[in-house]
Amino acid sequence: LPLQDSSDDIEDVSLFDADDDVSRRSKKSKIRHPVASFFHLFFRVSAVVVYLLCELLTSSFIACMVTIILLLSCDFWTVKNVTGRLMVGLRWWNQVDDDGRSHWVFEARKVKSWGNKTSSEAESRIFWLGLISCPMIWVIFAFSALFSFKVKWLAVVVMGVVLQGANLYGYIRCKVGSRKNLTSMATSYLGKQFLRQVRSPGVWKAS
Repeated sequence: LPLQDSSDDIEDVSLFDADDDVSRRSKKSKIRHPVASFFHLFFRVSAVVVYLLCELLTSSFIACMVTIILLLSCDFWTVKNVTGRLMVGLRWWNQVDDDGRSHWVFEARKVKSWGNKTSSEAESRIFWLGLISCPMIWVIFAFSALFSFKVKWLAVVVMGVVLQGANLYGYIRCKVGSRKNLTSMATSYLGKQFLRQVRSPGVWKAS
């Protein structure tokens, strides 16, 4: 079924918030794609585990580096091409037109295209939890390698940040729409936080 641009009527897949409707949540709690859900986490979690335990598993830095890069590459391809489409109905890719210009495409599947096979709340939570948490872990690894002067590991952790960060950025663009919408959402969130602080009790307390 064809995918439409994210500016169309898309399914409301959870990003950071949960659905308050208990009955709807119970209907959508079942994992419809267990294999996709498993591999969505398997490669990225395995890469983190190998990085943490590599010095205990083997003394060969090359073997550890190659293993981690292979796991990160498999994770990038799987998340970009399979799990995003199946678990939350989102996908992104790059295409080159006839003039040789590169275009990035961010899409979200319409609700009508899903029919009764909507994305479950459980799958949505698994998808976004894995997508957001693992790049943050690799960022921590990058600072740790930098401050502990483990220069040989910088290339590995930077690869983790770039590959998993690219998928995170791509799917957030699919979720919220164009760059303008992404900027507007961030500005609106910061504005709401500022107003909340201003209106909170005790802000205007006399000295």
